[in-house]
Amino acid sequence: MVLEAKILLVYCICISAVGVIMTVHDKRAAIHKKRRVPERTLLTVGALGAALPMYLVMRCIRHKTRHKKFMWGLPALVLVQIGLLVLWYSYLPMLL
Repeated sequence: MVLEAKILLVYCICISAVGVIMTVHDKRAAIHKKRRVPERTLLTVGALGAALPMYLVMRCIRHKTRHKKFMWGLPALVLVQIGLLVLWYSYLPMLL
């Protein structure tokens, strides 16, 4: 089980980094009137595990704070992801 936890930790760090980089890039692109990251892509990366760091970065840099789908959607994804982690840690030992 230790190996699975390490793999999950590395995945979370990598997807979080991708989410934060995409969020900051989108903010800079918005400022400079350049090509933006599609909202669907940002939400997909959030759903894949980067919801919490993306939400925190969006609040810090004041990006997309008027969009309900981000200010409500990302926290909802965080709750779902926490629930999935709890289920994973609860049921994984039973499967082994």
